[in-house]
This record gives sequence, C-alpha cells and structure tokens, in this order.
Amino acid sequence: MFLTYFDAMPRRVLALIAVACVAMLAFGLYLQHVVGLEPCPMCIVQRYALVLVAVVAGVTAIAKSRGLLITGSSLMVLLSGFGAFVAARQSFLQWYPPEIASCGRDFYGMIETFPLKRAIPMIFKGSGDCTKIDWTFLSLSIANWSFLCFAAIVVVGLMLMARQLRKH
Repeated sequence: MFLTYFDAMPRRVLALIAVACVAMLAFGLYLQHVVGLEPCPMCIVQRYALVLVAVVAGVTAIAKSRGLLITGSSLMVLLSGFGAFVAARQSFLQWYPPEIASCGRDFYGMIETFPLKRAIPMIFKGSGDCTKIDWTFLSLSIANWSFLCFAAIVVVGLMLMARQLRKH
C-alpha cells in the first residue's frame, strides 16, 4: 500500500517532504533562540541544505509534468545527499573529536572585534563547536538525527524517481 501511494500521490509526498523540512528548520531555530544552543558552521550548512530541499520539494510538488517530477526529485536527492554527508561528517567529529577543534568565533566576540559589515557575514557561519554535543534525543545528537532525516529524504526521493521512470 505504501508503494502505491508513491504512484498515486507523488506530489503529496513531495509536499510532505517540504513541510517536514520546514518543521526541522523551525525546530532548529527553537533550539537556537529559545533553548540557547549556538549552531556551528556545519549546522548552518545543514540548514542551508534543508532550505534548498524544502524549496525544491515544494516547487516540484506544484509541477504537473512527469519530467519536472523526475528532475526535481533527482535534485532533491542530490541536495539531501549533500546534507547527509555534512551531518555524517559532523557525527564523526562528535564521536571522534580532534585534539584541537576550531569552528569559528563566538557571536559577541565577532560583534566586539569586527565592524558590523564584516560581522554579519560571520554570524551566518555559525559560532558553536562542531564536536560538542549540546542536545540529545534517544541518545542521538542533532547531527545524528539530521543525518537520518536527510538519508530518509534520499530514499524517498529515489523511490519517487524510480516510480516515475518506470511509468515513463
């Protein structure tokens, strides 16, 4: 039954992926602004990947042609694969931290040291430590969960592509 859903409703699957990405981004912003966790540069890159996956999935969900569904799904798989790679690398750094970890300066240090026009781009690079585990759920870190979510999107995207190619 699950596989027939991919045949009958690929646009809904893509819309659900877009909504899930937005929910993950919202949760990341909650952890940052309410809980007080500082995102590291790798976290910021994963956020960019999530934004791109959400946009591609949302635009592809609107598409009516099979060719655009295949193209959008393949782009979504590539972007999710990139996000999974970054999350896997961060997970590896968390499990096997190097002797000296350098992921950037803290927010207040940047504002105090640099003029505003140089500090703003630095803010988007993140300031937390990439090897530090600040939050866990079911003994998995944010990077671990991010990897699992990106990997799930890759699998769903590949299934969508395979189903659309088989129909074509």
